[in-house]
Amino acid sequence: MLRLKYFGAVAEKTKVQEENIPFSNSSLQELVDALEQKYDLASLSYSIAVNQKLVQDKNSYMLISNDVVALLPPFAGG
Repeated sequence: MLRLKYFGAVAEKTKVQEENIPFSNSSLQELVDALEQKYDLASLSYSIAVNQKLVQDKNSYMLISNDVVALLPPFAGG
Protein backbone atom coordinates (compact mmCIF):
# COMPACT_ATOMS: atom_id res chain seq x y z
CA MET A 1 0.00 0.00 0.00
CA LEU A 2 1.22 3.52 -0.80
CA ARG A 3 0.00 6.58 1.05
CA LEU A 4 -0.40 9.66 -1.14
CA LYS A 5 -0.69 13.19 0.24
CA TYR A 6 -1.74 16.20 -1.81
CA PHE A 7 -1.14 19.85 -0.95
CA GLY A 8 -2.07 23.22 -2.43
CA ALA A 9 -3.37 23.27 -6.01
CA VAL A 10 -2.88 19.50 -6.32
CA ALA A 11 -5.27 18.90 -3.39
CA GLU A 12 -7.76 21.30 -4.98
CA LYS A 13 -7.55 19.44 -8.29
CA THR A 14 -7.84 15.94 -6.78
CA LYS A 15 -10.51 17.04 -4.30
CA VAL A 16 -8.81 14.92 -1.61
CA GLN A 17 -5.90 15.61 0.71
CA GLU A 18 -4.71 12.03 0.92
CA GLU A 19 -5.48 8.55 -0.28
CA ASN A 20 -4.08 5.03 -0.06
CA ILE A 21 -3.50 3.02 -3.19
CA PRO A 22 -2.48 -0.60 -3.68
CA PHE A 23 1.26 -1.00 -4.09
CA SER A 24 2.62 -2.27 -7.35
CA ASN A 25 6.33 -2.62 -7.97
CA SER A 26 6.94 0.58 -9.93
CA SER A 27 9.07 3.66 -10.30
CA LEU A 28 8.01 7.02 -8.96
CA GLN A 29 7.67 8.19 -12.57
CA GLU A 30 5.13 5.46 -13.30
CA LEU A 31 3.08 6.54 -10.28
CA VAL A 32 3.26 10.21 -11.31
CA ASP A 33 2.19 9.34 -14.87
CA ALA A 34 -0.82 7.43 -13.53
CA LEU A 35 -1.79 10.28 -11.17
CA GLU A 36 -1.42 12.90 -13.90
CA GLN A 37 -3.73 10.88 -16.13
CA LYS A 38 -6.26 10.13 -13.37
CA TYR A 39 -6.48 13.72 -12.07
CA ASP A 40 -5.35 15.74 -15.13
CA LEU A 41 -2.39 17.22 -13.24
CA ALA A 42 -0.14 17.92 -16.25
CA SER A 43 -0.89 21.66 -16.14
CA LEU A 44 0.16 21.99 -12.48
CA SER A 45 3.62 22.66 -11.11
CA TYR A 46 4.58 20.62 -8.06
CA SER A 47 7.47 18.90 -6.31
CA ILE A 48 7.46 15.33 -5.06
CA ALA A 49 8.68 14.05 -1.71
CA VAL A 50 8.91 10.42 -0.67
CA ASN A 51 9.06 9.79 3.07
CA GLN A 52 9.62 13.54 3.64
CA LYS A 53 12.62 13.81 1.27
CA LEU A 54 12.41 15.63 -2.06
CA VAL A 55 13.04 13.42 -5.08
CA GLN A 56 14.53 14.90 -8.25
CA ASP A 57 15.01 11.78 -10.42
CA LYS A 58 11.59 10.19 -10.66
CA ASN A 59 12.66 7.64 -13.29
CA SER A 60 15.26 5.89 -11.18
CA TYR A 61 13.47 6.12 -7.81
CA MET A 62 11.79 2.81 -7.07
CA LEU A 63 8.90 2.84 -4.63
CA ILE A 64 8.53 0.30 -1.86
CA SER A 65 5.48 -0.76 0.11
CA ASN A 66 4.39 1.72 2.82
CA ASP A 67 6.13 4.72 1.19
CA VAL A 68 4.46 8.08 1.76
CA VAL A 69 4.44 10.16 -1.43
CA ALA A 70 3.59 13.87 -1.17
CA LEU A 71 2.82 16.19 -4.08
CA LEU A 72 3.80 19.66 -2.91
CA PRO A 73 3.10 23.15 -4.28
CA PRO A 74 6.03 25.25 -5.54
CA PHE A 75 8.12 26.69 -2.74
CA ALA A 76 8.51 30.45 -2.34
CA GLY A 77 11.87 31.76 -1.19
CA GLY A 78 12.25 34.12 1.68
